[in-house]
Amino acid sequence: MAKLAVVISSNEPEKAWNAFRFSTLALGKKDEVSVFLMNSGVECLVDSEKYDVKALSDKFEQNGGKVLACGTCVKNRSMGNVCEISNMETFYNLVTESDRAIYF
Repeated sequence: MAKLAVVISSNEPEKAWNAFRFSTLALGKKDEVSVFLMNSGVECLVDSEKYDVKALSDKFEQNGGKVLACGTCVKNRSMGNVCEISNMETFYNLVTESDRAIYF
């Protein structure tokens, strides 16, 4: 079992969709997975016509995954809470305590 940190820093729907597909697959392999949204990635849970990122994110969380968003990035965009709000200290701990960090 691995501990993975998946970072989504893009609001491109296809990148976020693939990040959550990968993360859900890893959960199925019994890995511990956390997804951290930062930069424009905090916008990725808004669905596009082609990619249902929000539904995939919900499935990921229902299967035991954790989704966190950079509070400063959310605030800079005047967004409401899209998921659990976090900070750089949590991001630092997530990355340093993980076996692997994967960036999308």
